[in-house]
Amino acid sequence: MDKAEILAALSERLLLDENSKVIVVGLGETGFSVAKFLHHMGFSFAVSDSRNKPPYNDELLDKFPDIAVFTGGFDQSIFEIATHLVVSPGISLQDPEIERVIQSGVKLISDIDLFSCATDKSVIAITGSNGKSTVTMMLGAMGHAAQVKTRVGGNLGPPALDILSEGAELYVLELSSFQLERTLVLNAAAATVLNISADHLDRHSSMANYTEEKQRVFSGDGVMVLNRDDRDVMLMERKGRELLTFSINKKTGFHLGTYQEEEWLMNSEQALLRRSDLSVEGLHNAANALAALALGTVVGLNVQAMCEGLKLFRGLEHRMQRVAEVKGVTWVNDSKATNVGACIAALEDYQHNVVLIAGGDAKGADLHELALAIQQKVKTVVLLGKDADKIEGALDGSVPSHRVDTMKEAVTIAATLAEEGESVLLSPACASLDQYKNYEERGHQFTKAVMALAA
Repeated sequence: MDKAEILAALSERLLLDENSKVIVVGLGETGFSVAKFLHHMGFSFAVSDSRNKPPYNDELLDKFPDIAVFTGGFDQSIFEIATHLVVSPGISLQDPEIERVIQSGVKLISDIDLFSCATDKSVIAITGSNGKSTVTMMLGAMGHAAQVKTRVGGNLGPPALDILSEGAELYVLELSSFQLERTLVLNAAAATVLNISADHLDRHSSMANYTEEKQRVFSGDGVMVLNRDDRDVMLMERKGRELLTFSINKKTGFHLGTYQEEEWLMNSEQALLRRSDLSVEGLHNAANALAALALGTVVGLNVQAMCEGLKLFRGLEHRMQRVAEVKGVTWVNDSKATNVGACIAALEDYQHNVVLIAGGDAKGADLHELALAIQQKVKTVVLLGKDADKIEGALDGSVPSHRVDTMKEAVTIAATLAEEGESVLLSPACASLDQYKNYEERGHQFTKAVMALAA
């Protein structure tokens, strides 16, 4: 699309035109991407951030010295002239100042809305409590193998607006509930909610609200790809919409089946790929691969090329990443398991031969389902972080547990507990921000401690 076409789409779909006044709230990576886009399109805007010096403050002032930037709090006076508000995903819409602005009638839009108006190429939209980054990157590998110019971004980075490209033929977006709750005009060619489990209840207040925000990924009229093994996801089916499904338990749609006495990824009766040819382990990754195959089929990716892409995909750092084997004990980094469902999925393939390192910020989740999985799969658990006591309380003495303050301590004590042939799994079931910058830093600290142990 050329600039004139994008401007016409923005005006028609978002009522955004030369008379609009936009406030970009939050000057992190997403906010900076919005500022660059708005400036390129010639819109009048200002930026507001509650922090005294937000992450992209210097970059914005250097690139656009004439743009007004207000920091150190949300001043209501600067919102009074606004017609549109773009609130970055990291900022809660329940913030009293932001809520007041929205209730005054200012139009809330998102970077995903701006992106949606700026391309006419096929978009695949992926959300879910767990696995969305993996499925997104699987599709990137599939597109590359199929020689389709594929751009990947969104929640996992880079921001959607930063991947807009004239040469792109396909966009694959990972979308969080925070992005979806403020998105109006997304119309993906194919969209999925991979699964639903308790997450971000500190922001969404209830599972019902969280689920409602997730299913906004299905706005528009594209093909819905649903997980037959997740009841909450299947309830999202809409009358009149084209539907594909995936499953690791049911022999229908994209599923795991037996062909020539081996386990294969299949589409109905068609055998597509031996499960053993996947380079990533775990039943949850087989489910991820089936979802990716379904989504890729919708946008016309060549089946053989998709399977070749899956063979080459090595998984994501911090997601069931094998770090080392020390004295017969396997150490696995699953720091990206930032919620209960992710940890439960990680434990699925273990048979009570694992020492689990868990804890952090549970984000208000109900921990009893996690406790049940730990009882069934875990030999002993090492707990750290803000909500370690809550996990310990949910376990109620059913599994031996040990409390530590640091990751180094966790690795040291886990090494004394694990025996040859067993595994130590960092799968926190919690967010990392109580102790770390992000889950990546947490995973790096684990890996550093394990490598020191190996040395």
